[in-house]
Amino acid sequence: METGRREEQVIPNKETGMRRRPEQRQAADFDQRILRVARQLFAERGVEDVSMHQIAQEAGVGQGTLYRRYAHKGELILDLLNESAQRFSEEIQADAQDEKIWSALQRLDSVLRRSIAFIEEEGLFLAAIMDTSSASKREMKFSTPYYRASHSLIAHLLEEAITQEELAPLDPIYTADAIIATSDPALYLFQRQRRGYTSEQILEGLRRIYIRGVSACTPHHAAGDDQPPA
Repeated sequence: METGRREEQVIPNKETGMRRRPEQRQAADFDQRILRVARQLFAERGVEDVSMHQIAQEAGVGQGTLYRRYAHKGELILDLLNESAQRFSEEIQADAQDEKIWSALQRLDSVLRRSIAFIEEEGLFLAAIMDTSSASKREMKFSTPYYRASHSLIAHLLEEAITQEELAPLDPIYTADAIIATSDPALYLFQRQRRGYTSEQILEGLRRIYIRGVSACTPHHAAGDDQPPA
């Protein structure tokens, strides 16, 4: 018997296998449209020269609607970085846990190499997120997936290297912060674009300071000496 009640439509979600309501699909499509437009505008004009108003206009959405979804440009960029940041996190996890390499310093070298490659690929977006022009962005800088993943693994590898007596005693938490600060995306872009350094030269500088410079080994056996170029 017909009841006149319209059956609610649900749509399978390919990623999770769960069924998704039409409004959820519309929200996902809405986000993808904004992100697609934002990435295109950033590529054409640069992150600093694109406003939230321009993104809303090009995406065909109200500015208020855009701000309800993203409080500021940094949050939008975080969404843009989500996929590559997840891949980066998985890659450095694999490097740090590589059981074929006993030396924690050699695994740290691999993590540093991977970090420099990630900054080379996504430096413009990372630098925009880490812009310290406002209090909210200063706090967000230390909660990005890039910072959290990098700091946790670097600190762990430093602790392991100390236990293995590859490193002289030091504060792993502080040193991990210092390593990431030295490879700050804005500084990296400055060194690449203004100083003229290559990514390999920047990586070698990090090795010299934070691996060879604090190593308990002789310089000849310090990690990274026999590593092939990137």
